[in-house]
Amino acid sequence: MAIDVRQIGGAFLTLSMFAMLGNMIRKDHFSDNTPALEVSSSNASNPLQDARYATNKLLAKGKEPENLWGLSAPALKPCWEDKITESMEKNNGFVSFTLSNGPSYHLSQVADAVVVAKYLGATLILPQIKESSEDENSKFEQIYDADKFIDSLSGVVKVARQLPNNKIARKTVIVRIPHRVTEQYISENVEPLFRKKRSIMLSIVFPSIDMKIKQGSNSEMESIRCLGMYGALEFRPEIRMVGDKMLKKLRDAEDGSSRHFVAVDLRMDILLHRGCENADGSLKSGTKKCFGAQDVGIFLRKIGFQEDTPLYLTESTWHENLNSLKDIFPNVYTKETSMPSDEKMKLFHSGKTEFERALDFYICSQSDVFVPAISGMFYANVAGQRIAAGRTQILVPTTRQSSTDMLSDSISRYIIDKNHIAYSCFC
Repeated sequence: MAIDVRQIGGAFLTLSMFAMLGNMIRKDHFSDNTPALEVSSSNASNPLQDARYATNKLLAKGKEPENLWGLSAPALKPCWEDKITESMEKNNGFVSFTLSNGPSYHLSQVADAVVVAKYLGATLILPQIKESSEDENSKFEQIYDADKFIDSLSGVVKVARQLPNNKIARKTVIVRIPHRVTEQYISENVEPLFRKKRSIMLSIVFPSIDMKIKQGSNSEMESIRCLGMYGALEFRPEIRMVGDKMLKKLRDAEDGSSRHFVAVDLRMDILLHRGCENADGSLKSGTKKCFGAQDVGIFLRKIGFQEDTPLYLTESTWHENLNSLKDIFPNVYTKETSMPSDEKMKLFHSGKTEFERALDFYICSQSDVFVPAISGMFYANVAGQRIAAGRTQILVPTTRQSSTDMLSDSISRYIIDKNHIAYSCFC
């Protein structure tokens, strides 16, 4: 059978067009179905030797790309004030709530509580912070600036430090609401019970992680949400002071010069629980919702970070599975190695995990580059803080083997698409 050269040419052109289209359609890497990163083997018997082999044979050498650390940009300005009407002085009742799961969830929990209280014309009660351990709950003012919180909401939502008496506390009922609760949901499911009891305790559930801009929402309610997330909640000065000392250590080179550093959200307990790594630190195959220590190290070298780049990890203490990352980047820091020694007993060894989570959130929000190795609320809400501050160099690891521009391919979709809620809160 004769072969038509024109048919061959047409087939080749069709395949080329599909390849180009595939490169144009890019997803957020955490929802990508690409396989686990393949590392050529040197017949080594452990992941440390594999990492050395990958560093020597596969990874980028030479100067760092000019845009590796991102472009400096001014902080954005809030644009929610003019859309919020002041509240009447009368009090229709009380809305209580509890903060849990660390600062990355606290921002969203506060925003929902403020929205509900504003809609109901209720007084908002300062929350307790539920510890992940069996220790007693923390008080709000142990982690956050309570005076700043109350002052920021003045004229919008009245805030009280506690319920006025035990009688009201006893008749308080628990009401479940979804994250990013809507006016319709409040009207249909919350308001009737509130009018009857006059005191409710919100239980905020997260059926999904949704930080994207919602079109067609009530502009005032969304502005109040912005106020709750970005205008009211601030760590207490003592925590920010410790965080600033840690930032200084990370940015000060041994020769006295200043340097950039990368913050990586990488916690071994989560990685092992989600199945991102085997117990011995080697890579697992399959789709990725998070990236292991060795994954992250190889990714960072491939896009151009030099081996002397300082890395800060959200892991509190050293775990043996991090050795493969340290073999690629020797300057790896955790809270244990970056926190001033005089602060460790007071904060790090206090038994309060919220102190540690607060410091992680602060450092990752302030770093020169942020790399989320784990998908979730920490990534989403750190991204919001960085967008507001103009620090938009957020690089999401990818398992792609090759790319015409791997660095630009790795920039967070929140930044590329400008679809994070923070872009609707700041101008």
